[in-house]
Amino acid sequence: MPTLFQTVSTVSRRAWRTLGLLSALLPAAVSAPLAHGEEAPAAIRLDYAYYSPTSLVLRHFGWVEQAFPGTPVNWVLSQGSNRSLEYLNGDSIDFASTAGLAAVLARANGSPVKTVYIASRPEWTALAVAKDSPLKSLADLKGKKIAATKGTDPYLFTLRALQQAGLGKDDVELVHLQHPDGRVALERGDVDAWAGLDPHLAASELQAGSRLLYRSLDFNSYGVLNVTEAFATAHPQTIETVLRAYERARHWALEHPDELAKLLAEASGLPLEVARLQLQRTDFSDPLPGERQVTALKAAAPILVSEGLVRRGVNVDTVVEQLIEPRFARAAVAP
Repeated sequence: MPTLFQTVSTVSRRAWRTLGLLSALLPAAVSAPLAHGEEAPAAIRLDYAYYSPTSLVLRHFGWVEQAFPGTPVNWVLSQGSNRSLEYLNGDSIDFASTAGLAAVLARANGSPVKTVYIASRPEWTALAVAKDSPLKSLADLKGKKIAATKGTDPYLFTLRALQQAGLGKDDVELVHLQHPDGRVALERGDVDAWAGLDPHLAASELQAGSRLLYRSLDFNSYGVLNVTEAFATAHPQTIETVLRAYERARHWALEHPDELAKLLAEASGLPLEVARLQLQRTDFSDPLPGERQVTALKAAAPILVSEGLVRRGVNVDTVVEQLIEPRFARAAVAP
């Protein structure tokens, strides 16, 4: 069985420095004075994730560090939305990369998160089966084992997909594994299906021949960046400055797709073709949170209620409206 992470050729640091210089033509994440009365944070604390390619761009080129000279910048690797939200709620980070629906679930259950930026519109999750699996449809999953990471987009994707076949979570056995472990479980035959997440999903397709049993772009929620309400109140200028850095990374990603694939491969330790497949399914065109996301996230509200994933009496539509906060991105995104 192929290993989860494989060694790829290291792109020379000189080449990346050259690309960094070329990127000076892009909107720059320049340092900005803090708003009147705003106290500078002791450090800028962000996560980075293989499912959030622009976070990898930021970390690689040091554009957040450039935007906050003299302030420590701390990076934490998130393996999934659940981990990212744990770090945010545990005050380990201030900027958390998650799926949009995972942020809804967190807020609905008492976490005071605000979505301030749309990092991407990905099709990053699908239900996968082994290449020789006899399963042909969602209905065939009844009574089967499905690996999924609870609290993440793939987990919620699974529940919505099962609903399409008239099934609920009690009709299957959900095996709660982190994304890389879910891939291993599928390829070993320990589970019948896996709610995969890129780049692990793309790697399993290309390296192990895993087959996508069910896919739906509409059931993939947006890749978003979140902060807490307290941080949004205390540090609005800091948020805007970080988002300008994200904008610089987004423009770079759009203009350098080949280099982005190499960077993703280098960071994740996966082959270049895996990175390319993931990026083929990722749209970086619209960074502004707004009605488009509100509508898409509200469409998932019934499954959260019917599956008992939110606290009794919570109005998920109201939660979505409270979650989406566009003002920071509007200030950071160039017209």
